[in-house]
Amino acid sequence: MRSTFIFLPFLLLAACSTRKTEAPPPPASTSSATALLYAEGFTVRYEGNVKHVEVTQPFQGATSGYKYLLVPRDENIPAHADDEKVIRIPLQSIVCTATTHIPLLDYLNESDKLTGFPTTDYISSEKMRQRIDAGKIQELGVDQGMNLERLAVLKPDMVMGYSMNSDYGQFKKMEELGVPVVLNAEYLERHPLGRAEWIKFMALFFNKEKLADSVFRSIEKSYLDTKAMADSAKSRPTVLSGVVYSDAWFLPGGKNYASTILNDAGCNYLWKDDPSSGWLQLSFESVYEKAYDADLWIGLGSYTSLREIAAADRRYAKFKSFVQKKVYNYDARKGAKGGSEYLELGYLRPDIILQDLVKIAHPELQPWYALFFYRALE
Repeated sequence: MRSTFIFLPFLLLAACSTRKTEAPPPPASTSSATALLYAEGFTVRYEGNVKHVEVTQPFQGATSGYKYLLVPRDENIPAHADDEKVIRIPLQSIVCTATTHIPLLDYLNESDKLTGFPTTDYISSEKMRQRIDAGKIQELGVDQGMNLERLAVLKPDMVMGYSMNSDYGQFKKMEELGVPVVLNAEYLERHPLGRAEWIKFMALFFNKEKLADSVFRSIEKSYLDTKAMADSAKSRPTVLSGVVYSDAWFLPGGKNYASTILNDAGCNYLWKDDPSSGWLQLSFESVYEKAYDADLWIGLGSYTSLREIAAADRRYAKFKSFVQKKVYNYDARKGAKGGSEYLELGYLRPDIILQDLVKIAHPELQPWYALFFYRALE
Protein backbone atom coordinates (compact mmCIF):
# COMPACT_ATOMS: atom_id res chain seq x y z
CA MET A 1 0.00 0.00 0.00
CA ARG A 2 1.66 3.14 -0.96
CA SER A 3 -0.48 5.07 1.40
CA THR A 4 -0.63 8.45 2.96
CA PHE A 5 -0.19 6.27 5.99
CA ILE A 6 3.47 5.81 6.99
CA PHE A 7 4.37 2.13 6.83
CA LEU A 8 7.67 0.38 7.32
CA PRO A 9 8.45 -0.29 3.69
CA PHE A 10 9.19 -3.97 4.01
CA LEU A 11 5.89 -4.74 5.69
CA LEU A 12 4.66 -8.13 4.49
CA LEU A 13 1.21 -7.71 3.68
CA ALA A 14 -4.53 -15.50 -3.58
CA ALA A 15 -7.07 -15.62 -4.83
CA CYS A 16 -7.54 -18.87 -6.69
CA SER A 17 -5.47 -19.26 -9.78
CA THR A 18 -7.80 -16.84 -11.63
CA ARG A 19 -6.83 -14.12 -9.13
CA LYS A 20 -10.05 -12.14 -9.45
CA THR A 21 -9.80 -9.00 -7.36
CA GLU A 22 -13.23 -7.60 -8.12
CA ALA A 23 -15.97 -7.82 -5.54
CA PRO A 24 -18.80 -10.29 -6.10
CA PRO A 25 -22.21 -8.88 -7.05
CA PRO A 26 -24.26 -7.74 -4.04
CA PRO A 27 -26.85 -10.13 -2.63
CA ALA A 28 -30.52 -9.19 -2.64
CA SER A 29 -30.34 -7.73 0.87
CA THR A 30 -27.20 -5.90 1.96
CA SER A 31 -27.79 -5.08 5.63
CA SER A 32 -27.56 -7.45 8.59
CA ALA A 33 -25.81 -7.78 11.93
CA THR A 34 -22.02 -7.86 12.08
CA ALA A 35 -20.21 -10.91 13.45
CA LEU A 36 -16.44 -10.60 13.85
CA LEU A 37 -14.24 -13.68 13.54
CA TYR A 38 -10.67 -12.31 13.54
CA ALA A 39 -10.72 -8.53 13.97
CA GLU A 40 -10.04 -7.33 17.50
CA GLY A 41 -9.87 -3.58 17.00
CA PHE A 42 -13.55 -2.64 16.83
CA THR A 43 -16.89 -3.69 18.26
CA VAL A 44 -20.49 -3.23 17.12
CA ARG A 45 -23.71 -3.27 19.11
CA TYR A 46 -27.12 -2.85 17.48
CA GLU A 47 -30.03 -1.09 19.12
CA GLY A 48 -32.90 -1.10 16.67
CA ASN A 49 -31.61 0.65 13.55
CA VAL A 50 -28.90 2.44 15.52
CA LYS A 51 -25.36 1.07 15.68
CA HIS A 52 -22.98 1.62 18.59
CA VAL A 53 -19.46 1.28 17.20
CA GLU A 54 -16.20 1.50 19.14
CA VAL A 55 -12.66 1.48 17.79
CA THR A 56 -11.07 -0.01 20.87
CA GLN A 57 -7.42 0.66 20.04
CA PRO A 58 -7.21 3.60 17.64
CA PHE A 59 -3.40 3.71 17.76
CA GLN A 60 -0.52 1.75 19.22
CA GLY A 61 -0.46 2.10 23.01
CA ALA A 62 -3.90 3.70 23.28
CA THR A 63 -5.50 3.29 26.71
CA SER A 64 -9.02 4.09 25.51
CA GLY A 65 -10.97 4.01 22.27
CA TYR A 66 -13.30 6.18 20.23
CA LYS A 67 -17.05 5.62 20.15
CA TYR A 68 -19.45 6.38 17.32
CA LEU A 69 -23.24 6.36 17.14
CA LEU A 70 -24.49 5.54 13.65
CA VAL A 71 -28.03 6.84 13.20
CA PRO A 72 -30.24 6.50 10.09
CA ARG A 73 -30.81 9.81 8.34
CA ASP A 74 -34.58 9.63 8.74
CA GLU A 75 -34.54 8.91 12.49
CA ASN A 76 -34.15 11.19 15.47
CA ILE A 77 -30.86 11.03 17.34
CA PRO A 78 -31.49 9.04 20.52
CA ALA A 79 -30.08 9.89 23.94
CA HIS A 80 -26.47 8.78 24.02
CA ALA A 81 -23.25 9.04 25.96
CA ASP A 82 -21.26 12.27 25.65
CA ASP A 83 -18.28 10.40 24.22
CA GLU A 84 -20.29 8.90 21.33
CA LYS A 85 -19.87 10.89 18.13
CA VAL A 86 -22.96 10.87 15.93
CA ILE A 87 -22.64 9.82 12.27
CA ARG A 88 -25.65 9.91 9.95
CA ILE A 89 -25.95 6.86 7.71
CA PRO A 90 -25.89 5.70 5.02
CA LEU A 91 -23.08 7.99 3.94
CA GLN A 92 -23.58 9.88 0.74
CA SER A 93 -20.00 11.13 0.56
CA ILE A 94 -16.71 10.26 2.27
CA VAL A 95 -13.10 11.43 2.34
CA CYS A 96 -10.53 8.71 3.02
CA THR A 97 -6.94 9.29 4.09
CA ALA A 98 -5.18 5.96 3.44
CA THR A 99 -5.07 3.92 0.25
CA THR A 100 -6.05 0.82 2.24
CA HIS A 101 -9.52 2.35 2.59
CA ILE A 102 -9.98 2.47 -1.19
CA PRO A 103 -10.56 -1.27 -1.85
CA LEU A 104 -13.12 -1.35 0.95
CA LEU A 105 -15.27 1.09 -1.00
CA ASP A 106 -14.64 -0.69 -4.30
CA TYR A 107 -15.64 -4.10 -2.95
CA LEU A 108 -18.78 -2.66 -1.35
CA ASN A 109 -19.79 -1.04 -4.66
CA GLU A 110 -19.50 2.39 -3.02
CA SER A 111 -16.64 3.80 -5.10
CA ASP A 112 -18.83 6.72 -6.17
CA LYS A 113 -19.05 7.97 -2.57
CA LEU A 114 -15.37 8.95 -2.38
CA THR A 115 -15.16 12.70 -3.01
CA GLY A 116 -11.72 13.62 -1.69
CA PHE A 117 -8.30 12.17 -0.89
CA PRO A 118 -4.88 13.54 0.10
CA THR A 119 -2.33 13.01 -2.70
CA THR A 120 -4.54 11.22 -5.22
CA ASP A 121 -1.52 10.00 -7.21
CA TYR A 122 -1.11 7.27 -4.58
CA ILE A 123 -4.43 5.69 -5.59
CA SER A 124 -4.11 2.68 -7.92
CA SER A 125 -7.72 1.45 -8.17
CA GLU A 126 -8.90 1.72 -11.78
CA LYS A 127 -12.40 2.65 -10.67
CA MET A 128 -11.10 5.46 -8.50
CA ARG A 129 -8.61 6.65 -11.12
CA GLN A 130 -11.49 7.07 -13.57
CA ARG A 131 -13.29 9.21 -11.00
CA ILE A 132 -10.15 11.23 -10.33
CA ASP A 133 -9.63 11.84 -14.05
CA ALA A 134 -13.26 12.93 -14.32
CA GLY A 135 -12.77 15.48 -11.54
CA LYS A 136 -15.09 13.67 -9.12
CA ILE A 137 -12.43 13.14 -6.42
CA GLN A 138 -10.75 16.27 -5.12
CA GLU A 139 -7.02 16.45 -4.40
CA LEU A 140 -6.71 17.57 -0.76
CA GLY A 141 -2.95 17.92 -0.44
CA VAL A 142 -0.47 16.08 1.74
CA ASP A 143 -2.04 14.02 4.52
CA GLN A 144 -0.99 15.82 7.71
CA GLY A 145 -1.10 19.12 5.86
CA MET A 146 -4.50 18.48 4.31
CA ASN A 147 -6.09 21.58 2.81
CA LEU A 148 -8.89 22.24 5.29
CA GLU A 149 -10.39 24.99 3.16
CA ARG A 150 -10.95 22.53 0.33
CA LEU A 151 -12.33 20.02 2.82
CA ALA A 152 -14.76 22.63 4.18
CA VAL A 153 -16.03 23.38 0.66
CA LEU A 154 -16.31 19.68 -0.11
CA LYS A 155 -18.09 19.03 3.21
CA PRO A 156 -18.22 15.23 3.09
CA ASP A 157 -20.50 13.28 5.39
CA MET A 158 -17.41 11.81 7.05
CA VAL A 159 -13.62 11.64 6.97
CA MET A 160 -12.13 8.20 7.59
CA GLY A 161 -8.73 8.79 9.16
CA TYR A 162 -5.99 6.88 10.96
CA SER A 163 -3.56 7.80 13.68
CA MET A 164 -0.10 6.67 14.72
CA ASN A 165 -0.32 8.37 18.11
CA SER A 166 -2.58 10.33 20.45
CA ASP A 167 -2.32 13.60 18.49
CA TYR A 168 -5.91 14.40 17.47
CA GLY A 169 -5.19 17.99 16.48
CA GLN A 170 -5.79 17.75 12.74
CA PHE A 171 -8.96 15.72 13.21
CA LYS A 172 -10.26 18.20 15.78
CA LYS A 173 -9.88 20.98 13.22
CA MET A 174 -11.92 18.92 10.75
CA GLU A 175 -14.65 18.41 13.31
CA GLU A 176 -14.70 22.14 14.05
CA LEU A 177 -15.57 22.56 10.37
CA GLY A 178 -18.59 20.32 10.93
CA VAL A 179 -17.04 17.25 9.29
CA PRO A 180 -17.29 14.08 11.43
CA VAL A 181 -14.11 12.01 11.71
CA VAL A 182 -13.92 8.25 12.27
CA LEU A 183 -10.61 6.49 12.88
CA ASN A 184 -9.77 3.24 11.14
CA ALA A 185 -7.14 1.14 12.97
CA GLU A 186 -6.98 -1.88 10.68
CA TYR A 187 -3.19 -1.71 10.58
CA LEU A 188 -2.97 -2.80 14.23
CA GLU A 189 -4.63 -6.18 13.67
CA ARG A 190 -2.24 -9.05 14.24
CA HIS A 191 -3.88 -11.62 11.97
CA PRO A 192 -4.01 -11.13 8.20
CA LEU A 193 -7.71 -12.03 8.12
CA GLY A 194 -8.31 -9.62 11.00
CA ARG A 195 -7.13 -6.80 8.76
CA ALA A 196 -9.28 -8.00 5.88
CA GLU A 197 -12.29 -8.12 8.19
CA TRP A 198 -12.27 -4.33 8.47
CA ILE A 199 -14.35 -4.33 5.32
CA LYS A 200 -17.16 -4.98 7.81
CA PHE A 201 -16.23 -1.74 9.57
CA MET A 202 -16.58 0.30 6.39
CA ALA A 203 -19.81 -1.53 5.58
CA LEU A 204 -21.46 -0.24 8.79
CA PHE A 205 -21.55 3.28 7.36
CA PHE A 206 -23.35 2.19 4.19
CA ASN A 207 -25.68 -0.50 5.62
CA LYS A 208 -23.79 -3.07 3.56
CA GLU A 209 -23.10 -5.59 6.33
CA LYS A 210 -24.41 -8.58 4.40
CA LEU A 211 -22.33 -7.82 1.33
CA ALA A 212 -19.23 -7.25 3.48
CA ASP A 213 -19.72 -10.62 5.15
CA SER A 214 -20.05 -12.31 1.74
CA VAL A 215 -16.86 -10.65 0.45
CA PHE A 216 -14.94 -11.48 3.60
CA ARG A 217 -15.98 -15.13 3.65
CA SER A 218 -14.77 -15.51 0.07
CA ILE A 219 -11.39 -14.04 1.04
CA GLU A 220 -11.23 -16.17 4.18
CA LYS A 221 -11.93 -19.37 2.23
CA SER A 222 -9.26 -18.53 -0.32
CA TYR A 223 -6.74 -17.79 2.47
CA LEU A 224 -7.48 -20.94 4.46
CA ASP A 225 -7.45 -23.15 1.36
CA THR A 226 -4.04 -21.77 0.43
CA LYS A 227 -2.76 -22.25 3.98
CA ALA A 228 -3.92 -25.87 3.93
CA MET A 229 -2.01 -26.41 0.70
CA ALA A 230 1.12 -24.90 2.27
CA ASP A 231 0.71 -27.13 5.32
CA SER A 232 1.17 -30.14 3.04
CA ALA A 233 4.67 -29.05 1.98
CA LYS A 234 7.46 -31.44 2.93
CA SER A 235 9.96 -28.71 3.76
CA ARG A 236 9.95 -25.16 5.14
CA PRO A 237 12.56 -22.84 3.57
CA THR A 238 14.26 -20.40 5.92
CA VAL A 239 13.36 -16.74 5.40
CA LEU A 240 15.04 -13.41 6.06
CA SER A 241 13.17 -10.10 5.80
CA GLY A 242 13.87 -6.39 5.91
CA VAL A 243 16.87 -4.16 5.35
CA VAL A 244 18.97 -1.62 7.23
CA TYR A 245 17.57 1.84 7.94
CA SER A 246 20.00 4.32 9.49
CA ASP A 247 22.00 2.13 11.86
CA ALA A 248 19.57 -0.75 12.42
CA TRP A 249 18.13 -3.67 10.49
CA PHE A 250 14.34 -3.51 10.82
CA LEU A 251 12.45 -6.79 10.60
CA PRO A 252 9.19 -8.23 11.93
CA GLY A 253 8.94 -9.67 15.43
CA GLY A 254 7.81 -13.25 15.85
CA LYS A 255 4.20 -12.35 16.65
CA ASN A 256 4.00 -9.72 13.94
CA TYR A 257 1.49 -9.90 11.11
CA ALA A 258 4.35 -10.52 8.68
CA SER A 259 5.64 -13.47 10.68
CA THR A 260 2.13 -14.94 10.78
CA ILE A 261 1.62 -14.83 7.04
CA LEU A 262 5.09 -16.27 6.37
CA ASN A 263 4.36 -19.12 8.75
CA ASP A 264 0.99 -19.73 7.04
CA ALA A 265 2.84 -19.88 3.72
CA GLY A 266 4.92 -22.80 4.93
CA CYS A 267 8.08 -20.79 5.61
CA ASN A 268 10.52 -20.95 8.49
CA TYR A 269 10.90 -17.29 9.37
CA LEU A 270 14.14 -17.13 11.33
CA TRP A 271 12.77 -14.82 14.03
CA LYS A 272 9.48 -16.67 14.45
CA ASP A 273 10.25 -17.46 18.11
CA ASP A 274 10.64 -13.81 19.06
CA PRO A 275 7.75 -12.85 21.41
CA SER A 276 7.19 -9.30 20.12
CA SER A 277 4.41 -8.21 17.78
CA GLY A 278 6.19 -5.06 16.63
CA TRP A 279 9.38 -4.51 14.68
CA LEU A 280 12.85 -5.57 15.75
CA GLN A 281 15.83 -3.25 15.35
CA LEU A 282 18.99 -5.35 15.14
CA SER A 283 22.59 -4.85 14.12
CA PHE A 284 23.70 -5.96 10.67
CA GLU A 285 26.14 -8.36 12.29
CA SER A 286 23.51 -10.14 14.37
CA VAL A 287 21.21 -10.53 11.37
CA TYR A 288 24.02 -11.85 9.19
CA GLU A 289 25.09 -14.35 11.83
CA LYS A 290 21.59 -15.81 11.95
CA ALA A 291 20.49 -15.47 8.34
CA TYR A 292 23.57 -15.52 6.10
CA ASP A 293 22.44 -18.88 4.68
CA ALA A 294 18.68 -18.19 4.61
CA ASP A 295 16.99 -19.77 1.60
CA LEU A 296 14.83 -16.73 0.80
CA TRP A 297 14.96 -12.98 1.36
CA ILE A 298 11.45 -11.50 1.17
CA GLY A 299 10.58 -7.82 1.48
CA LEU A 300 13.29 -5.18 0.90
CA GLY A 301 11.55 -1.84 1.08
CA SER A 302 12.17 0.36 -1.95
CA TYR A 303 15.04 -1.63 -3.51
CA THR A 304 14.25 -2.61 -7.09
CA SER A 305 17.26 -4.68 -8.17
CA LEU A 306 20.12 -6.78 -6.82
CA ARG A 307 22.59 -4.22 -8.14
CA GLU A 308 20.86 -1.47 -6.20
CA ILE A 309 20.97 -3.54 -3.02
CA ALA A 310 24.66 -4.30 -3.39
CA ALA A 311 25.41 -0.65 -4.14
CA ALA A 312 23.70 0.39 -0.91
CA ASP A 313 25.85 -1.96 1.19
CA ARG A 314 28.21 -4.50 -0.35
CA ARG A 315 27.70 -6.76 2.67
CA TYR A 316 24.19 -7.57 1.41
CA ALA A 317 25.77 -9.50 -1.47
CA LYS A 318 27.23 -12.02 0.98
CA PHE A 319 23.85 -13.54 1.88
CA LYS A 320 23.19 -16.92 0.25
CA SER A 321 19.76 -15.77 -0.90
CA PHE A 322 21.38 -12.86 -2.72
CA VAL A 323 24.00 -15.06 -4.37
CA GLN A 324 21.34 -17.52 -5.52
CA LYS A 325 18.96 -14.74 -6.62
CA LYS A 326 16.23 -15.78 -4.22
CA VAL A 327 15.34 -12.19 -3.32
CA TYR A 328 11.73 -11.01 -3.67
CA ASN A 329 9.99 -7.69 -3.33
CA TYR A 330 6.34 -6.64 -3.55
CA ASP A 331 6.60 -3.97 -6.26
CA ALA A 332 5.37 -5.96 -9.26
CA ARG A 333 2.20 -3.91 -9.72
CA LYS A 334 1.90 -0.13 -9.94
CA GLY A 335 -1.07 2.12 -10.47
CA ALA A 336 -1.34 4.64 -13.31
CA LYS A 337 0.49 7.28 -11.25
CA GLY A 338 2.99 4.93 -9.64
CA GLY A 339 1.03 3.98 -6.53
CA SER A 340 1.68 0.53 -5.08
CA GLU A 341 -1.16 -1.93 -5.61
CA TYR A 342 0.32 -4.13 -2.90
CA LEU A 343 0.15 -1.35 -0.33
CA GLU A 344 -3.39 -0.48 -1.39
CA LEU A 345 -5.08 -3.83 -1.88
CA GLY A 346 -2.95 -6.06 0.33
CA TYR A 347 -4.76 -5.48 3.63
CA LEU A 348 -8.06 -6.57 2.12
CA ARG A 349 -6.59 -9.42 0.08
CA PRO A 350 -4.10 -11.31 2.26
CA ASP A 351 -5.16 -14.41 0.35
CA ILE A 352 -3.39 -13.07 -2.74
CA ILE A 353 -0.28 -12.28 -0.73
CA LEU A 354 -0.35 -15.73 0.83
CA GLN A 355 -0.61 -17.46 -2.52
CA ASP A 356 2.30 -15.38 -3.78
CA LEU A 357 4.40 -16.45 -0.80
CA VAL A 358 3.44 -20.10 -1.25
CA LYS A 359 4.50 -19.85 -4.90
CA ILE A 360 7.86 -18.41 -3.80
CA ALA A 361 8.43 -20.94 -1.01
CA HIS A 362 6.87 -24.03 -2.62
CA PRO A 363 6.60 -23.56 -6.40
CA GLU A 364 5.90 -27.25 -6.86
CA LEU A 365 2.52 -26.90 -5.08
CA GLN A 366 1.01 -24.62 -7.70
CA PRO A 367 3.04 -24.72 -10.93
CA TRP A 368 0.28 -22.90 -12.83
CA TYR A 369 0.31 -19.82 -10.59
CA ALA A 370 2.01 -16.55 -11.61
CA LEU A 371 3.09 -14.08 -8.93
CA PHE A 372 0.70 -11.16 -8.49
CA PHE A 373 2.23 -8.66 -6.04
CA TYR A 374 5.77 -10.05 -5.73
CA ARG A 375 8.63 -10.45 -8.19
CA ALA A 376 12.14 -11.87 -8.05
CA LEU A 377 14.76 -9.12 -8.13
CA GLU A 378 17.32 -9.34 -10.94
